Amino acid sequence: MGRQRVHREAMSPDLYEFPLRIPRQAFSARNAARAGDVWRAFQEVALEGSTRAGWPPQRYREGDTAFVVRSMLVVHHAEATYGEDLEAQTWIRRMRRGTLCTREVRLAFGAAPVATGTQEWVHVGPERKPVRARPELVAAFPEREDGTTATLPAWRQASGPERRFAFDVWYTWMDPLDHVNHPAYVDFCDEATSRVLVEAGLPALSLAPVAEKLTFRSGALAGERLEVLTSPVGVIDEDIVVLTHALKVGERVCADGVTLRRLVGADPGDLRRAFDVRIGEASAG
Repeated sequence: MGRQRVHREAMSPDLYEFPLRIPRQAFSARNAARAGDVWRAFQEVALEGSTRAGWPPQRYREGDTAFVVRSMLVVHHAEATYGEDLEAQTWIRRMRRGTLCTREVRLAFGAAPVATGTQEWVHVGPERKPVRARPELVAAFPEREDGTTATLPAWRQASGPERRFAFDVWYTWMDPLDHVNHPAYVDFCDEATSRVLVEAGLPALSLAPVAEKLTFRSGALAGERLEVLTSPVGVIDEDIVVLTHALKVGERVCADGVTLRRLVGADPGDLRRAFDVRIGEASAG
């Protein structure tokens, strides 16, 4: 079992804090939470924050509206292990025109951060197109600016061959909006990365998240053929490789983004070699 703490709960119009334990199925065989499941935990934190503000899922369904994620950036400060009693925080940093919402999410063990996330949400109507939220919904989420937000670290540019991984989207993967839920795209990126590791003779379980950002453009639907195109574009120090991913159905881009990954219990250069990384000169971030 993981570390345990006595939790405090706080609730104010602009900040919600409460305990959270990541479920057992989120952990790999080395007892580390997968990146996609940290995203699912963040989704639950956002849902709980909305519910405590008076807007549970059923209230959105009754009005045939929803918030959908347009982009999300997560920095992993430490890997969570099963049984840890974590503390979750969430607040709205910005609400624009009653349509675009920036939500901050944090997971920590005491004073030690575990993961930091910034979510960009879009309020949509019955046709799942952006619409202005009702005044009472906007009023339920006052802005809180504390000066912190998740950011990707800078990296040294690199290049390497593109890898492709394709599969059929399952009907049983559909979420309440009847498309692939946004954390699953992180799973797809990491599955593509893991397959490259296995081809190079490295254990898939050694993959560990550092940070990632994805932008969502079109929902992937059941029965579609989804392809993940992955290329190395950067490095940090000796052990972190920066990968870009485009997730496409035919020529339609469903999501794209970047993942920063390292290996646990491996030679620092193994991940570079697996992706045939060639180092450039310039800096990016």
